[in-house]
Amino acid sequence: MAEERATEGEAQRVMDAVEVLKQMTDPQAQARAITQVLQAQPQAVKDLKAIRRQYVLAQRAAKVSFRAIAADLGVSVGVVQDIVRGYSGSGRDRPRTGKAGDAAEAAE
Repeated sequence: MAEERATEGEAQRVMDAVEVLKQMTDPQAQARAITQVLQAQPQAVKDLKAIRRQYVLAQRAAKVSFRAIAADLGVSVGVVQDIVRGYSGSGRDRPRTGKAGDAAEAAE
């Protein structure tokens, strides 16, 4: 319980830092600071997704249900399934499945 509050506190600190950036009064300094954050973001997001995926995979290895993991993370079951499959983003690069997908591939 204490660690859960600490975890929520860490996420809140990140959100607070974003709010500080939004409230900066010097436009040039604000733009520079935002640039630094945006430049670091792609690698940071990649690292965070990998850490989350390892957690989800460990939960699945321990036979925890998709539904329970989804509730724990505050996401949908579909998001958990995508994490397990290694998918992220819009779905544009995901393999097609089912009859509609097979027909679309045959047409190409």
